[in-house]
Amino acid sequence: MTDIHRRNFLAGAMGLAGAVALGTYDPASARAAGAGKGLGGIGAPPAVGALDQPGRPGLMDERVWQQRVDRYLAFATPSVNVGSATGLAVQLIASHRDPRYRWPIERATVEALNSTWQQIDTWQDTRDFSLMYLQWVYALGRGTTPSTKLSPALLDAIKQRMLHNRYRYDDPNPEHRVDAQWYWSENHILILATDEYLAGQWFPDDVFTITGLTGRQSMARARTVILDWVMERARFGFFEWHSHVYMLKNITPLLTLVELADDPEVVRAAGMALDLCLLDLAGHTQAGTYSASRGRTYKKDKMSALDEDTWGTSKFLFDDTAYPYQSQTDNGASYLCGAKRYRPPQAIIDLATARRPGVTRERHGIFVDGSAPVTPNPVAPFGYDFADPKNLSFWWSQGAVGMWQVAGISLSEAEAHDLWSNPALAQVKLLADLNGRDPDRVRAWEQANHAIVNFGHLREANTYTWRGDAVSLGCVVDHRFGQQRDQVHSWIAAIDADALVFTTHPSTPPDQTTDWSSDNSPGYWTGEASMPRSAQFERTGVHIYQPAWGPQSDPLLWSVFKYRDYTHAYVPQDRFDEVVQAGNWTFVRKGEGFIALWSWRTPTWKAYDPAVVATDGMVKPFDLVADGGPDNVWIVEVGERTQGSFSSWRARVAADSPDVVRDDQGFSVRWRSPTSGPVRFGSTGPFQVRGRSVPLDGFPRHESALGRVDRLSTTYALRGRRSRLRLDFANRTRRVSPY
Repeated sequence: MTDIHRRNFLAGAMGLAGAVALGTYDPASARAAGAGKGLGGIGAPPAVGALDQPGRPGLMDERVWQQRVDRYLAFATPSVNVGSATGLAVQLIASHRDPRYRWPIERATVEALNSTWQQIDTWQDTRDFSLMYLQWVYALGRGTTPSTKLSPALLDAIKQRMLHNRYRYDDPNPEHRVDAQWYWSENHILILATDEYLAGQWFPDDVFTITGLTGRQSMARARTVILDWVMERARFGFFEWHSHVYMLKNITPLLTLVELADDPEVVRAAGMALDLCLLDLAGHTQAGTYSASRGRTYKKDKMSALDEDTWGTSKFLFDDTAYPYQSQTDNGASYLCGAKRYRPPQAIIDLATARRPGVTRERHGIFVDGSAPVTPNPVAPFGYDFADPKNLSFWWSQGAVGMWQVAGISLSEAEAHDLWSNPALAQVKLLADLNGRDPDRVRAWEQANHAIVNFGHLREANTYTWRGDAVSLGCVVDHRFGQQRDQVHSWIAAIDADALVFTTHPSTPPDQTTDWSSDNSPGYWTGEASMPRSAQFERTGVHIYQPAWGPQSDPLLWSVFKYRDYTHAYVPQDRFDEVVQAGNWTFVRKGEGFIALWSWRTPTWKAYDPAVVATDGMVKPFDLVADGGPDNVWIVEVGERTQGSFSSWRARVAADSPDVVRDDQGFSVRWRSPTSGPVRFGSTGPFQVRGRSVPLDGFPRHESALGRVDRLSTTYALRGRRSRLRLDFANRTRRVSPY
C-alpha cells in the first residue's frame, strides 16, 4: 500500500478539494478553452531554449499546476479590484486563459489608479513595487479580445511613469526633488533593475527623461545589475535570509523577468535564481508556514503565517495546509497563475512535502566584523572594496549603513547625491551630524557603538531548521550575540500557521493601539534589542539573552535606543488545543505537534485590555513575560505524537531540570533533553550534545534531504524523491530530469 501521510495527502489530493466560490471564473470552461496551453499572446514569444517547457519530466506535474491556477483564479476573480495593479492583472490573466471570460474592463480607467500614480509621481518609497506590477498590466493589457484590451489612455499612463521614473540613487535629480525611494536593499536593487530593464524593452527608442538614456541603453545597464544579482545569490545566498516579507520581493521580479523578458540569457538566469528562492522556501515550510529564523520581518507578518507575504506562494506551490488563501490580489499566487514559461523543479516540491524531512542547514551573507579596530585601509572580502563608491549598494544591501568600514563612501555618496533629503535616512543624518559628518569621527564612533548603531547589519547568518511531520524548530545560530537587531527573527517553533512560539528581547513597551499590525522597528515584537546566543540540535534549542550594551554605553544613544528589563515569549494560548504549565515550563499542543518552553526567570502571563492593546481577537493571554532583567535563558524542545501521548512526553521533558549558572561572565547551561541527550551551552564556549561539539558556524551554502552545496559554490546538484535538479550559475545552465 502506498505510504500516505499528511504532507503528501495535502499536496496531492487537495489539488481539487475545498469549497471554493467560483464566481465568474469557471475552471472547467477555462480548460475547455485550452487553458493548459498557457496564456499566449502576452509580451514576446517564449524565449526559445531559455527554460525547459512546462510538462517536461522533472518539473512540477503540469496537471497539478493547472489545477492550482484554476483554484486560485476561482478564489480571486469574483472581486474586481480596478484600483490595484495586481487586481487588474488577475482579471487579465483569467481573460487570456479563457477567451470567454468577461469582467467589467471598462472600469479599468486612468482615474481608477490615482493612488498608484500619486505614489509614483511623488517619488515615494516602494513605488518600484507598483511599477513592477504595472509591467504585467502593460504586457497583459495589450491583448486583442474585449477582455484583454485596456484603453490606450491607461496604457499610455503606464508608459509615462516608466519613462519618467528615477531608477538609481545616483541618477540625476535636476529638480532637487525629495526622493523617498529606498534603493539599496537586496530586493529593491533587483526590482528597480527589473523595472528599468522591461521599460527599456517596451520602449527601446524612447528617451528616459531622468537620465537622457534611450530604452535600449537603459536595458543594457539594468541587465548587468540583474545578472550580477543572480550570481551573488548563488555564491552568498540571501542577505535578507528566509524573510517571509522580502523573499516574495525576490520571487515576483524574477518571475516577471522570466515571463516578460525577451533575452534568453536573462530569462534563464532569472529562472535559476527563482529556483533558489523556492528551494529556500521549500526547505523551511511547515504546514504552509515559513518556519525559519528571518533576517528581516515585522510584527505584522510574524504572529501568524496567514499574514506572511509568502503565504499565497507557498500554498500555490506546495499546498501542504488546509488554511485558505488570504488575499485576492496576492503578489505571488496571482503572477504564478500568469506564468507560461516557468515551472518549479519537482525536486523542490519534494523537499517541501517530504515525510520527516529532518535538518536543513544554510549559510547566507558575508562576515564583516563591525567591532574590529578601525584601520586606515580595511581589506574587504571577495573584492568588494570598502572605499569604492560603486560598492555602496552592495554593502548597504546588507543593511551595513552603520558599519564603520563603509563610513567614507556612505558620507561621500550622501553628499554627492543629496541622500540626506531622503526621509528614510533621517536618523542616519542625525547621527552623522552629531559627528560633524567627519569620516574619521564617524568611523571611530560607529566602531565604539557597533552593538547599537549597526542594528541593520544582516551579516553572515548560519541557519538551522529541523522539521518533522507535525512540528518544526529553527534558529539563526550564534548571530551577533548581545547586539541590537532591528528586524531579525531569532528562532521559531511552529506546528501550523497559527500555532507557533518564539521569544524576543523587546526595545519598546507594547503599542497602545488596537491596530494589531502596529509595532516599532525595533519594537516590542519586531526585532531584538539584544540578540540571543542561539544553538540547536534537531528538536532542542537553547537561547541565551545577555545584552552587550546598555545605558553605560552612550547616554545619548541610550536616550534614543532603550530596551526593556525583561524578555518574553509569544505563546498564543487560544490557538493551541492544550496549554499546561509546570514550574518554569510551558507546554503546548495542537493536533499531533508538541512544544515545550522553559525560562530561567520565572515567566508569567501578561493580559491586555483589547480596548487599549490589540489582541487579534485572542481572549487568553498570549504574552509570556520573564521579568527581572534583560538577561535570561530560554530552552525549547519540540515533539510529536509518534513519541507518545502529550502527557507522557511532558513528563519526559520535565524529568530533568535545567541547570543554569549566571556569573559576571555570563551563563552556563546544562540540561538533559529526552531526544538530544545531555546538552551544554553558555555565553561563551562550544555547544555540546552528548559530549561532542556541534558546529556553530561554517555551515554549507545549503544542506538538506536534497543534498549539499558548498559555500561559494556556483553549482547546485540536488536530488529529490522523483527527480534531479542541476543549476550551474557559472555557465548559466539548468537541468531537470526524472530518475
